Amino acid sequence: MNVVTSDDSIGVLPAHPLSKHFIVIGYKDGAYSTIPNKFFRDWLDEEPPQGTFHIGRCSGLGVGSIVKYDSTPQKLVVGKNVSGGLRLRFLLNGQHEMKTISTTMFSVYGNGLDNALMPQYEDTVIRNDVWIGDEALFLGGSVIESGCVIGARTLVPPDFRSEPYGIYAGSPARLVRFRFPEKVRERLLELAWWDMPLQWIKANNDAFLVDLTADEGRALEVLAELQRLKNSAMAIADTVSAQTA
Repeated sequence: MNVVTSDDSIGVLPAHPLSKHFIVIGYKDGAYSTIPNKFFRDWLDEEPPQGTFHIGRCSGLGVGSIVKYDSTPQKLVVGKNVSGGLRLRFLLNGQHEMKTISTTMFSVYGNGLDNALMPQYEDTVIRNDVWIGDEALFLGGSVIESGCVIGARTLVPPDFRSEPYGIYAGSPARLVRFRFPEKVRERLLELAWWDMPLQWIKANNDAFLVDLTADEGRALEVLAELQRLKNSAMAIADTVSAQTA
């Protein structure tokens, strides 16, 4: 299994307190991400010999979760600051052709038997700052945009596309409501705070405690100030980088 993360990773932390239940990946700024043990499975419920999984900083999926790889075309991409509950299921493909006489995969029986090529989903993508409740099920090709909440035991159907900062629940998943008004959602996406290191978040931690639903005007002020602080921090980082190049 090919596990990919950001360039600031310092590798697996085998002595981390959570390492009994997770593969813990560390980052230079002290952040870490967690992958549950036995997460990668194939149709035999064994570790797949191939496949790609991307996980961002500060993301973790709960104990008992699995991602099922049936072949190489699909991968699971999990962004930054994704919080996943217990026993999540990501079924990346496993389709059978339904347009022919039978859905049986005759080729597995050998003896010169063949069947039509199996349909393939696109990658399954969970973007940034997504919260997923326990036992949610994701079918292949779904894309969950940043800031979403996926309710416990929600069934996310194939090729599903969410909207940013939506709350989804049910079987199949449906939009219940948005977390914030439209202007606040737009500012949050522009801010993309998850791209900043933990030290920046710590320095501006008070802003992360503000109730953005209580007063839209106040929420926009807070986000505008955070955007200014982010722009300033990035300008300083660019200057330092240029001087040391």
